[in-house]
Amino acid sequence: MKKRGFSPVLDENTEILVLGSLPSDESIRKQQYYGNPGNDFWRLLGGALEEALQEMDYETRLETLKRHGVGLWDVFKAGWREGSLDSGIGDEEINNFSKLKELAPELRLVCFNGKKAGEYEVLLRKMGYETKVLPSSSGANRRYSIKRVQEWEAVFKLGNE
Repeated sequence: MKKRGFSPVLDENTEILVLGSLPSDESIRKQQYYGNPGNDFWRLLGGALEEALQEMDYETRLETLKRHGVGLWDVFKAGWREGSLDSGIGDEEINNFSKLKELAPELRLVCFNGKKAGEYEVLLRKMGYETKVLPSSSGANRRYSIKRVQEWEAVFKLGNE
């Protein structure tokens, strides 16, 4: 089934961009980044930013991210996938990252949420951005819980000092 991603959530003050792969079925249904409550994204990022993101409504979450200079987008504009696993993504179309310099002139760090998104790290590095592949926020990745939390916190605490 062909699935489409969302528009980027960023502005002229975005310094750190988090790139996922492609929204899950639940995220598409809700029309929200990381809309599946089984995904730990809002808890991980909230902990790193010292904000209770998981307790906020979606619009307030996005406003809070922008206030911290954090943006969201996905590597893929669209792709074929049955279900929501990254391993099932095929025939993907990559987003047009050339417009980042214009949309987010302060952008300095691009983080990739998981290995599938991280496969495109070299593309963004070649564009001159510092990059970091973070452990996936997927609920299926909880076995690396402590290390995962530490890696997310290290990136975002650094950016907000």
